[in-house]
Amino acid sequence: MSHPETWDLTRTALLTIDLQNDFIHPDGAYGRAGQGADSIAALPDRIAPLVRALRARGGTYISAQFTLVPGPQGVPLIAAHLKQLRPFLTKGDFAPGSFGHRIVDILHPADFVVEKVAYSAFYQTRLEYIMRALGLEHLIVGGIVTNGGVASTLRDAHLRDIETCMLSDGCAAFRDDVHEATLLSLGTVTHQMTCAEALKLLEDA
Repeated sequence: MSHPETWDLTRTALLTIDLQNDFIHPDGAYGRAGQGADSIAALPDRIAPLVRALRARGGTYISAQFTLVPGPQGVPLIAAHLKQLRPFLTKGDFAPGSFGHRIVDILHPADFVVEKVAYSAFYQTRLEYIMRALGLEHLIVGGIVTNGGVASTLRDAHLRDIETCMLSDGCAAFRDDVHEATLLSLGTVTHQMTCAEALKLLEDA
């Protein structure tokens, strides 16, 4: 794997996973249900400077956003395992075009938004098409949760020979030990940097 210091930043995208209101905002689906973590809430402010720095050097910001497709009468199509894990999810949650589905304000707007229905931002989405069309070869990745959408996306990128850098403190899980274990397990498939290290790399480029 080539080191991020050697990457052409015009061919690099910052990809955030699921940093949207229904997960993070107090009025979103998870906030209303009392589901959250301080480590997750802190991510947008930590990542926003990287978005600005990468754009200033010709890079791209892509937001991958979890989506519940509305079914009959607007009732969302929810996988059985998710319904069991998150029984509070209901009509209107994570619906395309809704407040909850939208990326959090400090990161809005993204250059591209990718709707995703599963963990990986590559699974049945237009992400790879966008990357190929723009000539993007590298991804800097952050978001939630470390062991879910972030890990699945990084592994799928690895399978596609897309070089990645994981923001070690730009990701979070609902448990710190799960986050740390995932960082360890992904060490062979992605570079890892803190947000501060990545920002310095971008600003010095």
